[in-house]
Amino acid sequence: MTTSPIDLTGTTAIVTGAGRGFGRAIAGALRATGATVVGVARTGSELEEVRSELGAGFVPVEADASDEAVATELLERYRPRTTVLNAGAAPPMGPLSRQTWESFSRNWEVDTRQAFHWSQAALRIGLPAGSTVITMSSGAALRGSPLSGGYAGAKAAVRFITAYAGQESRDAGLGVRFVAVLPQLTPETALGELGVRAYAEQQGIDVADFVEALRPVLTPVQVGQAVALLSTSPDHSESAYLLTGNGLKPLP
Repeated sequence: MTTSPIDLTGTTAIVTGAGRGFGRAIAGALRATGATVVGVARTGSELEEVRSELGAGFVPVEADASDEAVATELLERYRPRTTVLNAGAAPPMGPLSRQTWESFSRNWEVDTRQAFHWSQAALRIGLPAGSTVITMSSGAALRGSPLSGGYAGAKAAVRFITAYAGQESRDAGLGVRFVAVLPQLTPETALGELGVRAYAEQQGIDVADFVEALRPVLTPVQVGQAVALLSTSPDHSESAYLLTGNGLKPLP
């Protein structure tokens, strides 16, 4: 039985990494639902571009989303109905033998740290019942990513943190839902383009041929639409979803 969608009109959403790529598209999709979107990013000029596009319903916050204090401050201030943890670092590309620990651990220090601090703060602060926290993991968490250092492991940890937080919320009766989204590799973002080029070179094929194997290619617009759907549809109640150009697929 299909239930009525959740109306986000008049609610507040927080989107980290909102200045470009998936985050920018997610901010636009949530704004279209009627929510006021607080966009967090380290580059103020990118946030201003998004505000010019989305209008007064977009509130830019120039900050480091991996900072524990930022997570606590913004969740306490805005008490968002929807929180999307999209910010992440571009992993240094190269085989394991050429990585340093600093390069290998970069995504642990940004992506995983962000998921940890925001999920922990969401549990401690006590967001309104019915709130949703969406973390952006990666399809690499399922298959590995040998040319991007610790990226795949960091994104797998993001999914685990999300599951742990969801279970804790259920056990405590908080009514806050936690869901992980695992987008497949796509050339439609700056980060994805780096990966596509690196793996095409590794396989000795043209980028176009590599991209052909990914079709239908996932786009930022589709990612935004998927996040909006997860935020408004009670029927999408799983804790993790793979997201490809064909849409969302629940993961066990």
